[in-house]
Amino acid sequence: MKHKAVATSAALLLPLALTGCGNGGDTAADGGTVTVTVGYQSKTINTVTAGTLLRSLGYFEDELNALGGKTTYKVDWQDYATGAPITAQMTAGKMDIGSMGDFPLLLNAARGKQLGKPTRLVAATGYNLRGGLNTIVTAPDSKLSTLKDLKGKKVSTSVGSAADGTLVRALRDAGLDADKDIEKLNQQPAVGASALSGGSADALSQFVAWPGLLTYQGKAKALYDGAQLDLPTFHGVTAREDFAKRRPAVLEAFLKAQAKATDYLNEHPVEAAEKVADATGLPAEVVYLYNGAHGIATFDPALKPALTAALKKDVPILKAAKLTGDVDVDAFVDDRYVRKALGTAAYDKQLAAVPAPAASEVWPKDATETKSFGTPAELLAYVAGHKDAIRAAYVPDATTGTQWFADKAVWVADGDQLLPFVAPATARAYLAGHDGAEVVTYAAALERAS
Repeated sequence: MKHKAVATSAALLLPLALTGCGNGGDTAADGGTVTVTVGYQSKTINTVTAGTLLRSLGYFEDELNALGGKTTYKVDWQDYATGAPITAQMTAGKMDIGSMGDFPLLLNAARGKQLGKPTRLVAATGYNLRGGLNTIVTAPDSKLSTLKDLKGKKVSTSVGSAADGTLVRALRDAGLDADKDIEKLNQQPAVGASALSGGSADALSQFVAWPGLLTYQGKAKALYDGAQLDLPTFHGVTAREDFAKRRPAVLEAFLKAQAKATDYLNEHPVEAAEKVADATGLPAEVVYLYNGAHGIATFDPALKPALTAALKKDVPILKAAKLTGDVDVDAFVDDRYVRKALGTAAYDKQLAAVPAPAASEVWPKDATETKSFGTPAELLAYVAGHKDAIRAAYVPDATTGTQWFADKAVWVADGDQLLPFVAPATARAYLAGHDGAEVVTYAAALERAS
């Protein structure tokens, strides 16, 4: 199905009196053209239902066209690498809707209040209730095997991001201080990835999709699975308060479109991964690791209480880093618009929904559907018999449930069981409680399974 062309930055050249962004008036009642500016992060792939995938499907434009009336709506999609410039544009009154991760959302709330341009968290996108969206990785040949080994080392992260929060918390649990015991390199994800590959960083703590991408490319291996923290991480949609009040029908149209994109992703995970891969240049296999049928992320626009509670626990981390003061999370979270967009019954159902447990999954070459298996051993047996016909194989960590590439996992043999783990730490924790269990190579695991 073809959709009306999305407006580019040329739409910003329309006379101010005819644009809907930042002029304080409502031209919708008088007809004319209203430009809705949406900021997103194409490579932060757990925001795709409010960004990359939504844009490619054209659902928002469809919903705006369905509003009818004399008004013509145009959408200006603006792609950024991080949430900070989205917040800057929103608080300057130049952007209406944005999507970003949980820590940047808090900075968005704080900055908006500080400048008298308040914003509201109106929906969630992708989340992991245990924190598995963030991972600490090292170089493939690194001798570092525990968090304690990071003492005195250079660790790259993006200060103010959820990945930095994971690093701070993980080191604290290991008895280390992120400000004193490591040399923290504040770098954008791409810069940090290059630093790790070039040897100027000993480890990298980053958010989706960088750890999975580097691991898939053979440029990194997992040191720490963020799900070990057992604290939710998520991404969400924020809107300017004045925009939400002035154009509630437009915001509702966006959230309806986001819900449709969420349904598309959940019903067509392979096709959705391919669409996102085409738009971002990321390997589809990496996109699927996070956004697939059993991926690390769960997609649901409902603002679950667990996510709000996690935000409140994140505030002290940002305060300690002197990035913000107090943030009134309860005032920032506003689910009225998404509740209306979905309908109360449907919204309440999603609020109560629990993510399905992860499963072992194979993506065969030239296939439009994946195959699921009851156990990792069954997956290994299949892979062993179809080695040249496998595009990717995914298995959940035996203790955290975090999905990972089967050939990159740490495998443990325990009697007849073959158990995968994302990182050495979770494997060691299992070994400590199971006499006779041992770490085996992927090749040995395949041989045992076959």
